[in-house]
Amino acid sequence: MSTLRVTAEPLTVHEHPNADALELAQVGLYRAVVAKGAYRTGDVAVYIPEQAVLPPALVEELGLTGRLAGKASDRVKAVRLRGELSQGIVCRPRALADVDLARAAAEGTDFAEVLGITKWVPPVPTTMSGEVEAAPDLLPWVDIENIQRYPGIFEPGEPVVLTEKLHGTACLMTYVAAEERVRVSSKGFGAKGLALREDPRNLYWRAIRAYGVPAVAARLAAALGATRVGVFGEVYGAGVQDLAYGADGRSEGLGYAVFDVSAEIDGQVRWLDAAELVAGELPLAPRLYTGPYEIAKVLELATGRETVSGRELHLREGVVIRSATERYSPVVGGRAIAKAISPAYLTRKGGTEYE
Repeated sequence: MSTLRVTAEPLTVHEHPNADALELAQVGLYRAVVAKGAYRTGDVAVYIPEQAVLPPALVEELGLTGRLAGKASDRVKAVRLRGELSQGIVCRPRALADVDLARAAAEGTDFAEVLGITKWVPPVPTTMSGEVEAAPDLLPWVDIENIQRYPGIFEPGEPVVLTEKLHGTACLMTYVAAEERVRVSSKGFGAKGLALREDPRNLYWRAIRAYGVPAVAARLAAALGATRVGVFGEVYGAGVQDLAYGADGRSEGLGYAVFDVSAEIDGQVRWLDAAELVAGELPLAPRLYTGPYEIAKVLELATGRETVSGRELHLREGVVIRSATERYSPVVGGRAIAKAISPAYLTRKGGTEYE
Protein backbone atom coordinates (compact mmCIF):
# COMPACT_ATOMS: atom_id res chain seq x y z
CA MET A 1 0.00 0.00 0.00
CA SER A 2 1.32 3.45 -0.85
CA THR A 3 1.70 6.34 1.57
CA LEU A 4 -1.06 8.94 1.92
CA ARG A 5 -0.14 12.53 1.14
CA VAL A 6 -2.59 15.32 0.32
CA THR A 7 -0.66 17.88 -1.68
CA ALA A 8 -1.06 20.88 -3.93
CA GLU A 9 -0.34 19.96 -7.54
CA PRO A 10 -0.13 21.77 -10.90
CA LEU A 11 -2.86 20.62 -13.26
CA THR A 12 -3.11 19.78 -16.92
CA VAL A 13 -6.73 19.96 -18.05
CA HIS A 14 -8.11 17.76 -20.82
CA GLU A 15 -11.44 17.58 -22.57
CA HIS A 16 -13.82 14.87 -21.37
CA PRO A 17 -14.70 12.90 -24.52
CA ASN A 18 -18.17 11.90 -23.34
CA ALA A 19 -19.51 14.86 -21.33
CA ASP A 20 -19.92 18.52 -22.27
CA ALA A 21 -20.09 19.66 -18.63
CA LEU A 22 -17.02 17.76 -17.41
CA GLU A 23 -13.26 17.85 -17.92
CA LEU A 24 -10.27 15.79 -16.81
CA ALA A 25 -7.68 17.32 -14.47
CA GLN A 26 -4.36 15.48 -14.68
CA VAL A 27 -1.99 15.10 -11.70
CA GLY A 28 1.12 13.11 -12.55
CA LEU A 29 -0.43 10.44 -14.77
CA TYR A 30 -3.67 10.30 -12.78
CA ARG A 31 -6.79 11.96 -14.12
CA ALA A 32 -9.71 13.14 -12.01
CA VAL A 33 -13.07 14.24 -13.41
CA VAL A 34 -13.89 17.89 -12.59
CA ALA A 35 -16.59 20.37 -13.57
CA LYS A 36 -15.90 22.09 -16.88
CA GLY A 37 -14.29 25.50 -16.44
CA ALA A 38 -13.34 24.92 -12.80
CA TYR A 39 -9.63 24.75 -13.66
CA ARG A 40 -7.26 25.62 -16.45
CA THR A 41 -3.95 24.06 -17.40
CA GLY A 42 -1.26 25.51 -15.12
CA ASP A 43 -3.64 26.07 -12.19
CA VAL A 44 -2.67 24.58 -8.83
CA ALA A 45 -5.18 22.69 -6.71
CA VAL A 46 -5.24 20.18 -3.89
CA TYR A 47 -5.16 16.52 -4.87
CA ILE A 48 -6.75 13.97 -2.52
CA PRO A 49 -5.68 10.46 -3.57
CA GLU A 50 -7.44 7.13 -3.45
CA GLN A 51 -7.67 5.41 -0.04
CA ALA A 52 -8.14 8.77 1.67
CA VAL A 53 -10.90 8.97 4.28
CA LEU A 54 -12.52 12.43 4.49
CA PRO A 55 -14.17 14.03 7.51
CA PRO A 56 -17.96 14.59 7.17
CA ALA A 57 -17.66 18.37 6.89
CA LEU A 58 -15.25 18.13 3.95
CA VAL A 59 -17.42 15.53 2.21
CA GLU A 60 -20.35 17.94 2.48
CA GLU A 61 -18.30 20.96 1.38
CA LEU A 62 -17.17 19.16 -1.76
CA GLY A 63 -20.73 18.10 -2.61
CA LEU A 64 -19.88 14.41 -2.28
CA THR A 65 -22.43 13.31 0.29
CA GLY A 66 -23.44 9.73 -0.44
CA ARG A 67 -21.10 9.52 -3.43
CA LEU A 68 -17.91 8.13 -1.90
CA ALA A 69 -17.04 4.54 -0.99
CA GLY A 70 -17.25 2.71 2.32
CA LYS A 71 -20.03 2.20 4.86
CA ALA A 72 -19.85 5.86 5.86
CA SER A 73 -19.52 7.06 2.24
CA ASP A 74 -16.30 8.86 3.12
CA ARG A 75 -13.54 6.98 1.29
CA VAL A 76 -12.00 8.03 -2.03
CA LYS A 77 -12.01 5.23 -4.59
CA ALA A 78 -11.45 5.07 -8.33
CA VAL A 79 -14.67 5.34 -10.32
CA ARG A 80 -15.73 5.71 -13.93
CA LEU A 81 -17.68 8.87 -14.69
CA ARG A 82 -19.28 8.96 -18.13
CA GLY A 83 -16.84 6.29 -19.26
CA GLU A 84 -13.63 7.96 -18.01
CA LEU A 85 -11.60 6.69 -15.07
CA SER A 86 -11.46 9.22 -12.24
CA GLN A 87 -8.77 8.62 -9.61
CA GLY A 88 -8.74 10.92 -6.61
CA ILE A 89 -10.31 14.32 -5.99
CA VAL A 90 -9.07 17.70 -7.25
CA CYS A 91 -10.35 20.59 -5.15
CA ARG A 92 -9.63 23.85 -3.30
CA PRO A 93 -10.96 23.39 0.26
CA ARG A 94 -12.12 26.47 2.14
CA ALA A 95 -9.72 25.63 4.98
CA LEU A 96 -6.83 26.43 2.61
CA ALA A 97 -8.29 29.62 1.15
CA ASP A 98 -5.43 31.73 2.53
CA VAL A 99 -2.69 29.28 1.54
CA ASP A 100 -0.39 29.97 -1.40
CA LEU A 101 -0.97 26.67 -3.20
CA ALA A 102 1.73 27.29 -5.80
CA ARG A 103 4.31 27.68 -3.08
CA ALA A 104 2.91 24.68 -1.22
CA ALA A 105 3.25 22.63 -4.41
CA ALA A 106 6.89 23.63 -4.77
CA GLU A 107 7.58 22.77 -1.13
CA GLY A 108 5.63 19.50 -1.17
CA THR A 109 3.43 20.47 1.79
CA ASP A 110 1.18 17.70 3.08
CA PHE A 111 -2.30 18.96 4.02
CA ALA A 112 -3.74 15.65 5.25
CA GLU A 113 -3.65 16.58 8.95
CA VAL A 114 -4.91 20.12 8.41
CA LEU A 115 -7.90 18.82 6.46
CA GLY A 116 -8.58 15.94 8.85
CA ILE A 117 -7.92 13.35 6.13
CA THR A 118 -6.70 9.92 7.17
CA LYS A 119 -5.62 6.78 5.35
CA TRP A 120 -8.06 3.93 4.98
CA VAL A 121 -6.90 0.82 6.84
CA PRO A 122 -8.35 -2.43 5.44
CA PRO A 123 -10.02 -4.80 7.91
CA VAL A 124 -8.04 -7.79 9.17
CA PRO A 125 -9.86 -11.17 9.07
CA THR A 126 -9.24 -13.49 12.05
CA THR A 127 -7.22 -15.92 9.91
CA MET A 128 -4.74 -13.12 9.21
CA SER A 129 -4.58 -11.92 12.80
CA GLY A 130 -3.38 -13.51 16.03
CA GLU A 131 -1.20 -12.93 19.06
CA VAL A 132 1.64 -10.54 18.35
CA GLU A 133 4.94 -9.68 19.99
CA ALA A 134 7.57 -6.99 19.57
CA ALA A 135 10.01 -7.91 16.80
CA PRO A 136 12.82 -5.36 16.43
CA ASP A 137 14.76 -7.88 14.32
CA LEU A 138 11.99 -8.15 11.69
CA LEU A 139 13.15 -7.00 8.26
CA PRO A 140 10.56 -4.47 7.06
CA TRP A 141 8.69 -4.22 3.80
CA VAL A 142 8.31 -0.85 2.06
CA ASP A 143 5.31 1.13 0.88
CA ILE A 144 5.22 1.07 -2.92
CA GLU A 145 4.06 4.23 -4.63
CA ASN A 146 1.98 4.30 -7.78
CA ILE A 147 3.95 5.17 -10.92
CA GLN A 148 1.04 7.34 -12.07
CA ARG A 149 1.50 9.59 -9.05
CA TYR A 150 5.29 9.63 -9.32
CA PRO A 151 6.12 9.08 -13.01
CA GLY A 152 9.72 10.29 -12.54
CA ILE A 153 10.86 7.31 -10.45
CA PHE A 154 12.36 5.69 -13.56
CA GLU A 155 14.17 7.23 -16.50
CA PRO A 156 12.98 6.45 -20.05
CA GLY A 157 15.02 3.54 -21.38
CA GLU A 158 16.31 2.52 -17.95
CA PRO A 159 16.51 -1.31 -17.61
CA VAL A 160 13.60 -2.50 -15.48
CA VAL A 161 11.84 -5.70 -14.47
CA LEU A 162 8.04 -5.99 -14.30
CA THR A 163 6.38 -8.68 -12.22
CA GLU A 164 2.68 -9.37 -11.86
CA LYS A 165 1.11 -7.86 -8.75
CA LEU A 166 -0.90 -10.55 -7.00
CA HIS A 167 -4.09 -9.81 -5.08
CA GLY A 168 -3.56 -11.60 -1.82
CA THR A 169 -1.97 -10.61 1.47
CA ALA A 170 1.72 -9.88 1.98
CA CYS A 171 3.61 -12.29 4.22
CA LEU A 172 6.84 -11.00 5.77
CA MET A 173 9.28 -13.65 6.99
CA THR A 174 12.63 -12.92 8.60
CA TYR A 175 15.20 -15.62 9.39
CA VAL A 176 17.63 -14.61 12.16
CA ALA A 177 20.72 -16.73 11.53
CA ALA A 178 22.45 -16.56 14.93
CA GLU A 179 19.36 -17.85 16.72
CA GLU A 180 17.98 -19.92 13.83
CA ARG A 181 14.78 -18.04 14.60
CA VAL A 182 11.86 -17.36 12.28
CA ARG A 183 9.80 -14.18 12.49
CA VAL A 184 6.51 -13.97 10.57
CA SER A 185 4.30 -10.92 10.14
CA SER A 186 1.76 -9.21 7.92
CA LYS A 187 2.32 -5.89 6.21
CA GLY A 188 0.16 -4.08 8.76
CA PHE A 189 1.72 -5.65 11.85
CA GLY A 190 5.19 -5.48 10.34
CA ALA A 191 4.90 -1.72 9.89
CA LYS A 192 4.42 -1.52 13.67
CA GLY A 193 7.44 -3.71 14.41
CA LEU A 194 5.27 -6.64 15.47
CA ALA A 195 5.48 -10.33 14.59
CA LEU A 196 2.80 -12.99 14.83
CA ARG A 197 3.39 -15.81 17.27
CA GLU A 198 3.28 -19.20 15.59
CA ASP A 199 -0.22 -20.61 15.31
CA PRO A 200 -1.20 -23.42 12.89
CA ARG A 201 -4.48 -21.61 12.23
CA ASN A 202 -2.76 -18.41 11.10
CA LEU A 203 -2.68 -17.91 7.33
CA TYR A 204 0.89 -16.57 7.18
CA TRP A 205 2.39 -19.33 9.33
CA ARG A 206 0.48 -21.93 7.36
CA ALA A 207 1.97 -20.58 4.13
CA ILE A 208 5.61 -20.43 5.21
CA ARG A 209 5.41 -23.91 6.76
CA ALA A 210 3.59 -25.40 3.77
CA TYR A 211 6.18 -24.09 1.32
CA GLY A 212 9.27 -24.68 3.49
CA VAL A 213 10.29 -21.03 3.41
CA PRO A 214 12.43 -21.09 6.62
CA ALA A 215 14.72 -23.79 5.22
CA VAL A 216 15.30 -21.78 2.04
CA ALA A 217 16.04 -18.65 4.10
CA ALA A 218 18.51 -20.58 6.24
CA ARG A 219 20.32 -21.79 3.12
CA LEU A 220 20.48 -18.24 1.79
CA ALA A 221 21.84 -16.91 5.07
CA ALA A 222 24.67 -19.43 4.97
CA ALA A 223 25.43 -18.85 1.29
CA LEU A 224 25.38 -15.06 1.56
CA GLY A 225 27.02 -14.76 4.96
CA ALA A 226 23.91 -12.88 6.12
CA THR A 227 22.87 -12.31 9.72
CA ARG A 228 19.23 -11.92 8.65
CA VAL A 229 17.30 -12.91 5.53
CA GLY A 230 13.89 -11.53 4.62
CA VAL A 231 11.59 -13.44 2.28
CA PHE A 232 8.53 -11.49 1.17
CA GLY A 233 5.69 -13.35 -0.49
CA GLU A 234 2.02 -13.06 -1.34
CA VAL A 235 -0.42 -15.55 0.16
CA TYR A 236 -3.52 -15.97 -1.99
CA GLY A 237 -6.53 -18.11 -2.72
CA ALA A 238 -10.23 -18.41 -2.00
CA GLY A 239 -11.00 -16.98 1.42
CA VAL A 240 -8.07 -14.55 1.26
CA GLN A 241 -9.25 -12.02 -1.33
CA ASP A 242 -11.81 -11.96 -4.14
CA LEU A 243 -9.24 -12.94 -6.77
CA ALA A 244 -8.21 -16.51 -5.96
CA TYR A 245 -6.10 -17.67 -8.96
CA GLY A 246 -7.49 -21.20 -8.57
CA ALA A 247 -5.94 -21.64 -5.11
CA ASP A 248 -7.77 -22.16 -1.81
CA GLY A 249 -6.53 -20.22 1.20
CA ARG A 250 -8.82 -22.20 3.49
CA SER A 251 -7.08 -25.52 2.90
CA GLU A 252 -3.74 -27.08 2.02
CA GLY A 253 -4.23 -25.66 -1.47
CA LEU A 254 -3.37 -22.10 -0.44
CA GLY A 255 -1.21 -20.17 -2.88
CA TYR A 256 2.12 -18.49 -2.15
CA ALA A 257 4.54 -16.59 -4.38
CA VAL A 258 7.75 -14.76 -3.47
CA PHE A 259 8.09 -11.22 -4.79
CA ASP A 260 11.20 -9.96 -2.96
CA VAL A 261 14.21 -11.00 -0.88
CA SER A 262 16.44 -8.93 1.36
CA ALA A 263 19.51 -9.79 3.43
CA GLU A 264 21.57 -8.09 6.10
CA ILE A 265 25.21 -8.52 5.09
CA ASP A 266 28.03 -6.79 7.00
CA GLY A 267 25.47 -4.69 8.82
CA GLN A 268 23.78 -3.41 5.66
CA VAL A 269 20.35 -4.51 4.40
CA ARG A 270 20.42 -5.22 0.67
CA TRP A 271 17.56 -6.00 -1.73
CA LEU A 272 18.30 -8.98 -3.91
CA ASP A 273 16.88 -10.64 -7.02
CA ALA A 274 14.32 -13.18 -5.80
CA ALA A 275 14.27 -15.02 -9.13
CA GLU A 276 18.03 -15.47 -9.04
CA LEU A 277 18.07 -16.73 -5.44
CA VAL A 278 15.03 -18.97 -4.94
CA ALA A 279 13.83 -20.05 -8.40
CA GLY A 280 13.12 -23.76 -8.34
CA GLU A 281 12.77 -23.79 -4.55
CA LEU A 282 9.86 -21.41 -4.01
CA PRO A 283 7.08 -20.16 -6.31
CA LEU A 284 7.70 -16.68 -7.70
CA ALA A 285 5.46 -13.81 -8.76
CA PRO A 286 5.33 -14.09 -12.58
CA ARG A 287 7.90 -12.00 -14.43
CA LEU A 288 6.11 -10.27 -17.33
CA TYR A 289 8.82 -8.06 -18.84
CA THR A 290 12.52 -7.31 -18.71
CA GLY A 291 13.79 -4.42 -20.80
CA PRO A 292 13.90 -0.63 -21.19
CA TYR A 293 11.43 1.41 -19.19
CA GLU A 294 8.53 2.82 -21.19
CA ILE A 295 5.45 4.10 -19.36
CA ALA A 296 3.20 2.97 -22.21
CA LYS A 297 4.55 -0.57 -21.87
CA VAL A 298 4.02 -0.51 -18.11
CA LEU A 299 0.40 0.62 -18.40
CA GLU A 300 -0.25 -1.93 -21.14
CA LEU A 301 1.04 -4.80 -19.00
CA ALA A 302 -0.85 -3.59 -15.93
CA THR A 303 -4.09 -4.61 -17.64
CA GLY A 304 -5.38 -7.86 -19.07
CA ARG A 305 -5.75 -11.32 -17.55
CA GLU A 306 -3.75 -12.83 -14.71
CA THR A 307 -0.98 -15.33 -15.46
CA VAL A 308 -0.66 -16.88 -11.98
CA SER A 309 -3.13 -19.74 -12.42
CA GLY A 310 -2.06 -20.56 -15.96
CA ARG A 311 -5.74 -20.49 -16.91
CA GLU A 312 -6.44 -16.73 -17.04
CA LEU A 313 -9.26 -17.10 -14.52
CA HIS A 314 -9.79 -13.40 -13.93
CA LEU A 315 -8.39 -9.92 -14.44
CA ARG A 316 -4.89 -8.84 -13.48
CA GLU A 317 -4.40 -6.54 -10.49
CA GLY A 318 -1.42 -4.77 -12.00
CA VAL A 319 2.37 -4.87 -12.11
CA VAL A 320 5.32 -3.99 -9.90
CA ILE A 321 8.22 -2.16 -11.54
CA ARG A 322 11.79 -2.48 -10.26
CA SER A 323 15.05 -1.11 -11.53
CA ALA A 324 17.03 -4.03 -13.00
CA THR A 325 19.94 -2.85 -10.84
CA GLU A 326 18.78 -2.04 -7.32
CA ARG A 327 19.13 1.69 -6.66
CA TYR A 328 17.91 4.65 -4.64
CA SER A 329 15.25 6.99 -6.04
CA PRO A 330 15.32 10.64 -4.88
CA VAL A 331 11.76 11.00 -6.19
CA VAL A 332 10.35 8.82 -3.40
CA GLY A 333 13.29 8.90 -1.02
CA GLY A 334 13.84 5.14 -1.10
CA ARG A 335 14.01 2.14 -3.39
CA ALA A 336 13.40 2.58 -7.10
CA ILE A 337 10.24 0.49 -7.07
CA ALA A 338 6.66 1.33 -8.04
CA LYS A 339 3.35 -0.20 -9.00
CA ALA A 340 0.79 0.31 -11.74
CA ILE A 341 -2.77 -0.86 -11.13
CA SER A 342 -5.29 -2.02 -13.71
CA PRO A 343 -8.31 0.30 -14.12
CA ALA A 344 -10.53 -2.78 -14.41
CA TYR A 345 -9.24 -3.99 -11.04
CA LEU A 346 -9.85 -0.60 -9.42
CA THR A 347 -13.43 -0.41 -10.61
CA ARG A 348 -14.46 -4.07 -10.22
CA LYS A 349 -17.56 -4.84 -8.19
CA GLY A 350 -17.49 -6.78 -4.92
CA GLY A 351 -13.73 -6.58 -4.48
CA THR A 352 -12.01 -7.18 -1.14
CA GLU A 353 -9.00 -5.27 0.13
CA TYR A 354 -7.79 -7.00 3.28
CA GLU A 355 -4.36 -6.01 4.53
